[in-house]
Amino acid sequence: MKKMDGFGTIRLHHRTIKRFRRFSRKITKSYSETLESVMDFFEWHGISPSSKFPKRVDEDGEKTRKRINALIAIVRDIEKTQTLPTNTMLLALFGQHEIVKKRREPKRVEKKFQKMTKEEWNKLEGMIPKERLSQLEEKYKGEKEEVLQFLSKVKLVKPRFGNSYWTIDTNATELGLLKKRMRKDY
Repeated sequence: MKKMDGFGTIRLHHRTIKRFRRFSRKITKSYSETLESVMDFFEWHGISPSSKFPKRVDEDGEKTRKRINALIAIVRDIEKTQTLPTNTMLLALFGQHEIVKKRREPKRVEKKFQKMTKEEWNKLEGMIPKERLSQLEEKYKGEKEEVLQFLSKVKLVKPRFGNSYWTIDTNATELGLLKKRMRKDY
């Protein structure tokens, strides 16, 4: 007797064979692979063809719902006992919690009158004395005169060919002294 490539035969009713062929075309290309997939499915899920399938699915669904509800309860408990207190402590630490905000309202404290000298009062107000102001005004007038005198020595030259340019009618020492004074004062 000769065996054919590891295949065997099973006798089935013609209507069952037709139904299996239609089912097999939807799933895979070969009948063997289809039958293997069906058997794997039943073994994997622990279902036998003789048991009542809908009742078994409902039982599995109920178990799954109970597990999900248990997980939700665990997460809520963690949130109540761990997350929220920690979050509250962090907010209080950074001054963002309601309790801390209420406590931080500024307290109105009356300032006592202090005796200050005129100089202290002027510093506090950002003012300067009249003598100092008059000195600054005189210095400003003197420097303004000096700059205007220097600017009077600047003249525009317009040659016949080329662009116009400015010249200064002064010597190098006078210009150097002016630069030194301006840098020293400012």
